[in-house]
Amino acid sequence: MSFSKAKLGARFGACSIIAVVAMGFVGNGSSPGLLGLPAAQAQNIGQRVVSGIVEDGNSAAVAGATVFLKDIKDKTIRSYTSDAKGKFRFAQVNMAEDHELWAEKDGKKSPTKTVSSWDARKEFETELKIK
Repeated sequence: MSFSKAKLGARFGACSIIAVVAMGFVGNGSSPGLLGLPAAQAQNIGQRVVSGIVEDGNSAAVAGATVFLKDIKDKTIRSYTSDAKGKFRFAQVNMAEDHELWAEKDGKKSPTKTVSSWDARKEFETELKIK
């Protein structure tokens, strides 16, 4: 099948118009388009709370353990001392960055856990077992 240059130009012109009109139906991210659908947005913008409990090998709460939260990208470390019930809490943790979490006491350390930027939970709760 052969097309003349005029027919081919008309076809591409019509496709261009359809594409431009369709973009108005979707939206630009800050406001929805005609269909009410927002454009795709970045995931996990905001802050979360990372909390939990520190336990020993027998699942007993460990008071006075130092819990560390390390930002993997910029290497900053925050720390918190677990309370009498072994609980800890970090507020205002950037959801857009990955973090490592672990606890230490008396020369013993828990395995390191990762708090992923792909995890959409606003409240991340976990237990850290010191061995």
